[in-house]
Amino acid sequence: MSKTPRILLIGSDGQVGWELRRTLAPVGQVIAASLAGEAGPAIDLVDASSVRKVFNDAEPDAVVNAAAYTAVDTAETESELARAINADALHLISELASAARVPVMHYSTDFVFSGQTDRPYREDDTPAPMSVYGQTKLDGERALLEADVDALVLRTAWVYGVRGRNFMLTMRNLFRERTELRIVDDQVGTPTWSRMLAEVSALILHRVFTGDLQMDRIRGLYHVTSAGATSWYGFAEAIREASGSDCKLTPIPTTEYPAPAKRPAYSVLDTTKFRETFGLTLPDWRQSLELCLADAPASG
Repeated sequence: MSKTPRILLIGSDGQVGWELRRTLAPVGQVIAASLAGEAGPAIDLVDASSVRKVFNDAEPDAVVNAAAYTAVDTAETESELARAINADALHLISELASAARVPVMHYSTDFVFSGQTDRPYREDDTPAPMSVYGQTKLDGERALLEADVDALVLRTAWVYGVRGRNFMLTMRNLFRERTELRIVDDQVGTPTWSRMLAEVSALILHRVFTGDLQMDRIRGLYHVTSAGATSWYGFAEAIREASGSDCKLTPIPTTEYPAPAKRPAYSVLDTTKFRETFGLTLPDWRQSLELCLADAPASG
């Protein structure tokens, strides 16, 4: 591609989207669309006319969708809104991208699985979401993967970073406020730094634009997380250790921390397909956490 590629980034104000604004900047001209419209055009994924206008005005060479309804528990009572953002909007995005013949990169979640297994999930394992959030994200995946569009769907898990609402920031704040915390220890997954996810995304898109990767050969579904696995309790312990806090942590079962939405007990994702296809090494979750905490504001 001789001209500077135009990248429509949807959800640029989220924790992944914010990192993508920086990592995609060297790859092409980023049109950063968000609900607030602070860094670019305002976009409302519930309003089809808004989505069409932003897409047509952007004239993108690629679309990266980092927007999602992620309030897992609230989705149980706001199912229509969750579906509109996580699923219905993807039908429209795939339609627009297909007509313009441009690729789409999209992010999904480990919550598409039930967690009833003892080995990491592969891309060809049968999804069985237990929550409205998980089901709507699965429907969004399918909207892209079944459409006539070159789509890369990246399933990830336990995303955290220095922006937005996430487990790491919540723990850092609680360590300053509490002397003791009870943390669930029977849900296992892989903490994944939003910047790492954004960096590998930008690298892939750069290789697509330069012709090093052909979308018709790599399109499809991939699992992308950091390496390794831990429980929420183990994740909290690592954050506490790095923070130098003396807050006492007590492991508890999920049954002692009831929530409206069911979570998978085991949702580690097998990243073999991603690593072999793109030739990338994914760092251990502890290594990424250390780098993230070094970059996080002290008051975060």
